[in-house]
Order: sequence, then C-alpha cells, then structure tokens
Amino acid sequence: MASILIMPRQGNTVESCIIVNWKVKEGEQVTSETIVCEVETDKATFEIPAGAEGTILKILHDEGDDVPVLSPIAVIGSPGENWQELLVENSLDYTSRKGAETQNSLQEKSHGDTETQRTRRNIEDFSLLRASVPPCDINSNKGISPRAKNLAVKEALSIDTLAGSGPEGRIIERDVKNSLENRPALTAAAKTAGAGNFPQQGTGLNGKITLQDITETPNTQLFSSDDYTETPIKGVRKVISDRMIKSLAETAQFTLNASANVSKLQDIRAKMKASESKITVNDLILFAVSRTLPNFLYMNAHKTGDIIKTFNKIHLGSAVDTSKGLMVPVIRNINLLTLTEISTESKRLASSCQNNSIKPDELSGSTFTVTNLGSLGITNFTPVLNIPEIAILGVCGIEMKPVTSELNNNCCNFEPHIGFSLTINHQVVDGAPAARFLKALCDAVTNIDQLIVEG
Repeated sequence: MASILIMPRQGNTVESCIIVNWKVKEGEQVTSETIVCEVETDKATFEIPAGAEGTILKILHDEGDDVPVLSPIAVIGSPGENWQELLVENSLDYTSRKGAETQNSLQEKSHGDTETQRTRRNIEDFSLLRASVPPCDINSNKGISPRAKNLAVKEALSIDTLAGSGPEGRIIERDVKNSLENRPALTAAAKTAGAGNFPQQGTGLNGKITLQDITETPNTQLFSSDDYTETPIKGVRKVISDRMIKSLAETAQFTLNASANVSKLQDIRAKMKASESKITVNDLILFAVSRTLPNFLYMNAHKTGDIIKTFNKIHLGSAVDTSKGLMVPVIRNINLLTLTEISTESKRLASSCQNNSIKPDELSGSTFTVTNLGSLGITNFTPVLNIPEIAILGVCGIEMKPVTSELNNNCCNFEPHIGFSLTINHQVVDGAPAARFLKALCDAVTNIDQLIVEG
C-alpha cells in the first residue's frame, strides 16, 4: 500500500522547511533509508529519508518551496497505485502546496460541495495546480473575479502580470493577496497614484514605497548587465533576513557599550596555553556571563506578546558563523558547568554547526545570547536581538586603553580592555538595570581569576 511522506518537524520551534533539492525523481525505486530530499530551516540543513520502500509515485512540492511541517511532500508505493485516492481518504489538505489557491476558487465555484468532494476535485486537478498559467486579460470579466479585481484596485496592484490559479486561469482573490505579500507596503500617497511598476525597496519608514519612489525615474544606464551579479535572496538567507526585520520592527532595541580590563584574563589564558589547554578567550567570557546572569535574571527572559517569561535556568546561545549563515547553538544550564565543560560543549556545538550535523533541538531554547566579533578586529557594534530574548551581548576586540593608578602617583598606563556591546529590548528592560548587569559583567571579567577559584 502506498505511503505518504510528510515534512518532519525539525525541532519544537520550526514551523516550516524549505526544500533545497530533490535527490530522487518520480518513478525511481527507493528503500526506507534512501535520502529523498534535503531541506533547510532558519537554523540548519537536514536530509529526509524515504521511510518506506517502493517507487516515488508523486513529488508534491518543487525545490525552493517553503513547506509547513507535517504536510505531505511525496507519495511512495507500487507503480499503478491510486495515490490520489489515498490522499482523499486521509483528508489531507493541499492548501500548503505551491499554487494551491485552486481550492479557494473551487469553493467560490461550488459552495454546495462537501469537504470530501472538494478535496477529490483538487486531486483530479493536481496537474493544473503545478502548471504555469498565462496572465489573464485585465478587461475580461471571465479573467478575474470581482473580489480579486476590487482588492487589486484598492491596493494599486497592476494585475496585467498576475497569473491566475482559478479555473481556466482565472485570477482569484488569493492570487492578488499572494502578490501583495511579495510587494513592499505603500504609503497612502503612493496608493493614490495608482497601479504601476514599483521598486523592490522603498525609501519610506520600514521600506515603504513613497510617492517620490514611483515618480522619480531611475537612471538605468548607469550600469550594464556585465557590471553586476544578481543573486536572489532565498533559503536560509531569506529566513534570516525576515527574522532580522521582524526583530527590529517588533522590539525597542537599545545598545549600551562598556569595556573590561583583561590583564588577568590574558595572564590566565597564557598559562593555559602553555599547558596546552584548549580554553579560549571566548570560553572565559562565556564562563563570566554564566556566573553573572544568575544575579540578574531579569536579563534572562523572553517577551512574547504582552507576557514576560523570566527563566531560572541559564540556556546560553553562542552565535557561530557558518557557510550557511549565522547559527546559534545553545549551551544548556551553563551556570552549572565548569570552565572546562563550557569550553568542551562550546567547541562541540560550533563544530556540529560547521559540519552540518547539529540537531534541531540544539539550536532552540536559548534565554540569552552572546555573539563574538572580537576575533575579526571589531571594536564596537550593535547586535540584533535574537527574539523573543530581551538581551544579547556582543563581544568586541581587545584594545589598549589608558588607566590611572593611585598606587603609582596617578600615573597613566596603557592596559588591555575588551569591549562589550549589550543590546536590550527597552520595552522590557530599562537602561539603568541593563547598565548594572553590564558593569557586573565587566567586574567579573576584570577579576576572572577570583571567579575561576570560586567556581
């Protein structure tokens, strides 16, 4: 009997996965261990096995599709099996499929159908769902539904380039909504100007397209096609991009900067290096953070809607740069680990990120995040919150700074200092409480030798 392969849930917080590539074709024989496709989330890339032996009867999504978890992605069985009937019997919903707006058009066409009849008709029209439909005639009443036309006019959307997914290529309301989702928002003045060819990015607040953006004609002769390379933003990069915009749009981000004397830290690091210890400067910083946070639990929190969740356990996210993009593995209960254990776990997680073997659950559940750009010579930057967390610490490079000493007749000496950039969500934490945490952290780093002795 045919079986349905669904998009597995890659961790508790993952809602959808992007299909990077299919490693099999329809009609190909597979075993339960055969890797059928590679998918990626905003955190990592994973391979999906067939899970059953047989023939690939149908591939339900294209490469590049963003598929909700637990949705069907392929059907495996014996040649000639009625896989459409199997899907009907299991009442599987196809609205997550690329171009699956046809279901809505069928509902407009026949409100009297039962759910099973509508699903059966969707399956029978599956070839239509995956076909490219040419644009309709704007002036034809048969080419666009009244609701779709009214919405397009209201939102100043040109419909001459829209492809309809309804019966006979008719444009329906869902087609217009999907097009609007991929277009930047317009100011009221830009909407009043009417439909037209809008730029991909506006100059207004949050990237809105303004009237000036559509009235000024860009000089398209400045560059020829040989002067640049176009790279579409997709996959993990697009997910990261969307999350960064969401973070900045939904939180009141505020950054404080300070520095700590690392003379003692460098001495300890030099002794450890001489003894062939693998503990790094970053490990020592993570250790200092893990011992400081328990005294400032208001920094160890999430904001979800109008609820603040303050956590008793410290699950520290440590940002890792990889070829796939930024990943943030989590060191759980870090305040209970020794310096050596923190160093070992940090390196294990970083290595797993870089060789693409990290587990989904190891990339979720952080309560506070540390991101380190100091090794790249950065002396100051503004970290972006890893929402729903309310704070993130940026670790900067080490610089020599002047320090006066009363024990030495107030003479000025230059001593090494490491910079910290702390971004907080000002909706939750005010500047003074955040400054007290940052000062305590700087003191802990300055006196790291005492902190290590205390454990």
